[in-house]
Amino acid sequence: MDDPRLTPARPDLAAAFLKGRITADRYATGEEFELVDALAPLRQAPSTDAMLLTQALLGERVTIYDRSGDGFAWGQLQGDGYVGWLPDRALARPRAAPTHRITGLRTFGFPGPSIKLPPIETLVLGSTITVTRENGPFAVTDRGWHVPLCHVGDIGHHAEDFVALAEQFIGTPYLWGGKSSLGIDCSGLLQLSLHAAGRRCPRDSDMQQRALGTALDAAAHDDLRRGDLIFWHGHVAIVRDSDTLVHANAHHMATAIEPIRDAVARIGSAGSRITAIKRLA
Repeated sequence: MDDPRLTPARPDLAAAFLKGRITADRYATGEEFELVDALAPLRQAPSTDAMLLTQALLGERVTIYDRSGDGFAWGQLQGDGYVGWLPDRALARPRAAPTHRITGLRTFGFPGPSIKLPPIETLVLGSTITVTRENGPFAVTDRGWHVPLCHVGDIGHHAEDFVALAEQFIGTPYLWGGKSSLGIDCSGLLQLSLHAAGRRCPRDSDMQQRALGTALDAAAHDDLRRGDLIFWHGHVAIVRDSDTLVHANAHHMATAIEPIRDAVARIGSAGSRITAIKRLA
């Protein structure tokens, strides 16, 4: 069965490439757009009250198949394939291909080459920008934003240690569907961290459990290494060392470091057992 989170299909409309596989009232080819907001909510329905499924970052490409007529567009993110409703105002026709990405947890886009100017935008880790030139300590984007060079990396730049990247989020508030240092959930933390290290990663923890790494004995907690992943139903944590893990979680309502044994016991007492331990190559 096609996963509805990753399949652009509804009873009334489906992507044209699904014709013959999925039945719908009509089909659409879709059009490519670019995220021009720093952070855009992708929701389950075309309403600001609808559940947040994930977030799209500045520079992401999305294929749009439908519009609600009251400010929402329905489509599929090209990066991880997630399907949902985005605010129409966050979209624009694609311009030049991104050349750089934001490597700091957060940074600012200034209207000129001075940090004393009021920022135009707040940018978050993983956002992509098109840099046209440098101006002193700033990268200047095709929108005219001046972004501190120390927070910008080449589009091919990858972090060496995804766990160290995840650790930078410690203290970030927990947000279901969140994908930035303003608010993040467990699978968003893993996805952002792995993407920053140049590794592909699906969005949700069940997808990640299926797609990532090699399975270890789920009962063997004594042979864990930095970078191993521990999965429960609906949750994932990243192993820091043989004794501790880091995860965004609703218990702390934040990204936190926790002793592995304490986390396993606490989550187990709530009725959830480890479903898998995976080791990345």
